[in-house]
Amino acid sequence: MGSVNIARERPAKRTRAGVRRQVMDLFLLARPAHWAKSVLVVPIALVDLAVWSWPALARVAWSIAAFILAAAVIYLVNDLVDQRLDRLHPGKRRRPIAAGRLSVTAVTLYGAVLIGGLILLLTYAPHGSSWPVLGYLGLNVAYSAGLKRLPLIDMGVVSSGFALRVVQGYLATGAALPGWLLIAVFSGSLLLILGKRRYELVEVGVEHRPSLRGYSVEFLNQLLLLAGVVCLAATSAYLATEAPIAPHRQEALLISLPFVLYALSRYLQVVLVLKGGGDPVRLLLRDRALIASFGIWLCAIGALVLVTRIPSISPILLP
Repeated sequence: MGSVNIARERPAKRTRAGVRRQVMDLFLLARPAHWAKSVLVVPIALVDLAVWSWPALARVAWSIAAFILAAAVIYLVNDLVDQRLDRLHPGKRRRPIAAGRLSVTAVTLYGAVLIGGLILLLTYAPHGSSWPVLGYLGLNVAYSAGLKRLPLIDMGVVSSGFALRVVQGYLATGAALPGWLLIAVFSGSLLLILGKRRYELVEVGVEHRPSLRGYSVEFLNQLLLLAGVVCLAATSAYLATEAPIAPHRQEALLISLPFVLYALSRYLQVVLVLKGGGDPVRLLLRDRALIASFGIWLCAIGALVLVTRIPSISPILLP
């Protein structure tokens, strides 16, 4: 009798394990590790403490949620469209759809839930502040439909997604959008994408991404240098002219320049010397050198912000 019960329990356990696995696979389709793109980029507008208010914070939270959901829908569409090509990539072939772990019915239902949630969220969008999300969706639909096969255009489209996140953040707070900051974010995103394309070209080959046939390692090396220079120049211009820390912009530039140079150099070292860069999000969140330099820079800039907002402590921090 005991053996019969054990025999019944085993299929039940396998069923529960299978359900848990499917739920986890559906969750992974939304790329939770990539939510950092919206969590870090959209709230850039909050650097200006003058725009802080409960309504502004609520609109920023809405913007983050909208971009996370929009990106999840795009990831699901791309995984469906690219599943054959993903099987040729050593990392992407483990994705749930490419690996064949999810049924078409499960993916379709999950996609319907994501789209429904996004439509509901857009229905309650703050007045006039949802066009960057809609632009992001339209741009990425065009990307999946064919732009991803066009060299240079493919990287420009992906970088534009980050720029639209910044625009969304500034619309949410009602602050004026700094042009130099937008250029810095676009060129910095392009730098990360160039590193990823170079890694794929060297380590994986062109079979899984047709646009790679329009690149060479030497060409990408030149583009990495160009994007790095533009990013450095735009960041410097933003700090010197538009950063909300007047009258200490000159000090902000002098403090930040070594850290920006180090971050760019460290990234190029990872890509060109250590042969990394295949997963930019993982690199930015786990590279100890980059995290440490960012933390030190943040503390220094935070001190300048305090000086700007609380003039009485200026003689202490800036003797």
